[in-house]
Amino acid sequence: MSDAEKASIRYAAVVEYNGAYFHGWQRQKHHSEPTVQAALEAALSQVANHPVDVGCAGRTDTGVHATRQVIHFDSPSVRSDYGWMMGVNTHLPAGVAVQWVGKVGDDFHARYKAQARRYRYLIYNQTARPALMHDQMTWWKYDLNAELMHEAAQHLIGEHDFTSFRAKDCQAKSPIKEMHRISVTRWGKIIMVDLECSAFLYHMVRNIVGVLLPIGEGREPISWMKDVLDVKNRCKAGVTAPGDGLYFVGVQYPEQFDVPCKAWGPAFIQPLLDTSK
Repeated sequence: MSDAEKASIRYAAVVEYNGAYFHGWQRQKHHSEPTVQAALEAALSQVANHPVDVGCAGRTDTGVHATRQVIHFDSPSVRSDYGWMMGVNTHLPAGVAVQWVGKVGDDFHARYKAQARRYRYLIYNQTARPALMHDQMTWWKYDLNAELMHEAAQHLIGEHDFTSFRAKDCQAKSPIKEMHRISVTRWGKIIMVDLECSAFLYHMVRNIVGVLLPIGEGREPISWMKDVLDVKNRCKAGVTAPGDGLYFVGVQYPEQFDVPCKAWGPAFIQPLLDTSK
């Protein structure tokens, strides 16, 4: 280990981004499309004056947003937490911004120390296509019954084999995950699916929403969710819902890691969440 490596300090950061600006989270080796990871590493490297690699709590797909993505990075460069945050944001493109930076122990890892992750999926339910925020919510023109959707979603609570909701390209070693909570709430034309799980499989949230939508329309019974879960066959489930309405909103870590990443947002629905507590 070099002296620079020995002197390195581990930092955590909370990042917000609009997925519509990026071709997903992960840096692409053979493609030039912008990614969140590449943008962050370039900006951090500018401030640190050396190449910086980052790890994240959960990789997101093209079009998927985040309000509380957590990353970690190492650097021997001496900067204040405020200096890191403001300096990095100066070098970041529109659509991504660091919200907090702080020193953490060397044993912190954004992905492997996470005990649970939280996602929210937002649906704009009206007949006419919206012009505003069209890339930050999923438009669904058919009437949806949020109460039916909520009741169906409760079949997913607990530890299950989520093979039916797993994309074919998923590389996770096991499809068995524990769903801590899932709810469906409606405010006027906005419907929110709120999920917390030990970890999520590739496309898992979008595939769950793909089953909830026909149940909400009344085309499938509430029991269809359990049928799909039990059959353990992706081909028997619904469509993969669009990524536009999906937000990575929080991570749960052991108490010794004081990272401010409890579930929050997105900002335009946070007042509704605050008043419903």
